[in-house]
Amino acid sequence: MARDPRYDILFEPLAIGPVTAKNRFYQVPHCNGGGYRDPSAAAEMRGIKAQGGWGVIFTEQCEMHPTSEITPFIELRLWEDQDIPMIAKMADRMKEHGALAGIQLAYSGINGPNFYTKEVPMAPSALPIRTFTNDPVQARALDRQDIRDLRRWFVTAAKRSRTAGFDLICLYGAHGFGIFQHFLSRATNHRTDEYGGSLENRSRFVREVIADLRDAVGDSMGLTLRVSLDEITGDLGFGNAEVRDFIEMHSDLPDLWDLAHGTWEDCSGPSRFKEEAAQQDLVQGIKALTSRPVVGVGRFTSPDVMVRQIKSGILDFIGCARPSIADPFLPKKIEEGRIEDIRECIGCNICITGDMTMSISRCTQNPTFMEEWRKGWHPERMNAKGDSSSVLIIGAGPAGLEAARACAERGYDVALAEAQSEIGGRVARERLLPGLSAWGRVVDYRAYQLSQKGNVETYLNSSLTANDILQFGFENIAIATGASWRRDGVARQHVSPLPIDPALPLYTPDDLMAGSIPTGTVVLYDDDHYYMGGVLAELLVQNGATVVLVTPSAYVSDWTNNTLEQASIHRKLAMMGVDIQLNRGVVAIGADHVLTNCTYTDVTRPIPCDAVVMVASRIGNDGLYQALKARQDDWPDVGLKSVKLIGDANAPGPIAWATYAGHRYARELDEPDRGDALSFRREITALAE
Repeated sequence: MARDPRYDILFEPLAIGPVTAKNRFYQVPHCNGGGYRDPSAAAEMRGIKAQGGWGVIFTEQCEMHPTSEITPFIELRLWEDQDIPMIAKMADRMKEHGALAGIQLAYSGINGPNFYTKEVPMAPSALPIRTFTNDPVQARALDRQDIRDLRRWFVTAAKRSRTAGFDLICLYGAHGFGIFQHFLSRATNHRTDEYGGSLENRSRFVREVIADLRDAVGDSMGLTLRVSLDEITGDLGFGNAEVRDFIEMHSDLPDLWDLAHGTWEDCSGPSRFKEEAAQQDLVQGIKALTSRPVVGVGRFTSPDVMVRQIKSGILDFIGCARPSIADPFLPKKIEEGRIEDIRECIGCNICITGDMTMSISRCTQNPTFMEEWRKGWHPERMNAKGDSSSVLIIGAGPAGLEAARACAERGYDVALAEAQSEIGGRVARERLLPGLSAWGRVVDYRAYQLSQKGNVETYLNSSLTANDILQFGFENIAIATGASWRRDGVARQHVSPLPIDPALPLYTPDDLMAGSIPTGTVVLYDDDHYYMGGVLAELLVQNGATVVLVTPSAYVSDWTNNTLEQASIHRKLAMMGVDIQLNRGVVAIGADHVLTNCTYTDVTRPIPCDAVVMVASRIGNDGLYQALKARQDDWPDVGLKSVKLIGDANAPGPIAWATYAGHRYARELDEPDRGDALSFRREITALAE
């Protein structure tokens, strides 16, 4: 199909200093959990994006000197010449299809505790280190010699970047994480010398570094500057008005202005709290202050929104991180007129949890993310079909839908049986909860893909027994029957059922999602610690209940610290009037109250209530699987080769775990048994003798 002419503007080439991007699709720096530990995985992931048509592709944050590193977080490192081959491999893969390869050089200042190098942190002013874990470390203030050294280190890092083959350098001064922001902000720059006080003085360091880099590499590399649009720290911080003054004062300083919102949480807020193009008001009008191109972000998934950003004069480049993860081929699909095939980001931020947990990142929509090198998975190509011909997939939730889509892509004849009257499983219910409508894209994308394939049949209202299945004659069965929320309180605080008086109405998330919603005073016990407890508290308030949220954790929705939304959840619930009781568990449920306890002292306190909502743990619905396993002796007689339990039915987890399980099932169907061998490749460093 031909490209829609409406989108032609997105494919115009555009200069960034001495280099030219082939189009306006700009993958801004983003983490991936790989970094220096898994550089081949990170390189291949970026290379796949090059295949997908991105005009500019950046690395994640690259630590440019050992005096500033952010252990335990795993990013890239460029500390010495020995690091060049690692990043050169990445640059090579990024450039294979005509993209510009960019590296983000970072000196973390007050964000670098230096746990690995044990060097003393340095920053514009002597302040405590600011990290996600409140590390008990302080930075010392840079003196003039330190600043001269730091300028030299940037030059050295830039030259190494050029040697490695990069076209662009991004100087990181956004999200509170970069030394340039620390100099620019009055909140972190308390200096009284020529580097402090006025905006002109606070800007001096960035002017000096960019001048140094122009002399060193500026004839061959574009220099971009990433700055925060608004620190959102009040009058003391680097606010949007002063950002505009800074850009107007230095309009032609970098070759491109890269604009991002204040903190990482503000910039990369999930769809639950941030709409597409949420930063538009902060960016609008900045382009008029400079002759240099401007890139901004906003979880852009719609080509129409992208075009409006360009034509209305807000942006020159469309910056994407999460959408480029969900669909590395987003530009190519727009170019080829395949808009319907775009795997749109749902804004769940599960990708960010890889960085926050120091693990390989995942994506709910794209199960191949970070598995391109490790497993050889390509987001747009499946391995060839094996010896079998047919697959029956039972359950059309996220695992079953992805398994069906991917098996059909391989060439199998697929039957998809769903017991309910609609597909989607847990997503069909959860997408109706407050703030989670975008999550429905998990179903929408796969439903459309299945509708385009002639080798898939979907059967609704099809509740099957083991006997039914054995009569069908399918060669392979995948059981993706999901999970159910427990009513007995078994989770983390309790490994055995709670004492529960049946006189008090008790509800689970399944009940609420089915439309049975209590009113009056409701105690919501959250021992799950992800999004569900907070979302249901919001739902209850919307339906008129007075809500007391009890959790054994020190945080509401504790694990959402990893998705950058915990503070937003607590703030919203508090503003809605939810009584939040932290560090409290539940001992027993009485006829008219919930007996809670302090998790530290075990002192108990009753909370009178009209109902309780139990957000504890889930149990896989594996009854059908067990029934089929019990009749394994009958399998050969009916030609059944394999039965596999996948997704939540096997082990409940986030939706990304389910789509990954479905995809893995499809990839591995009919593949040889690898025995005890690893299912993925890993980096093996050759140790010198």
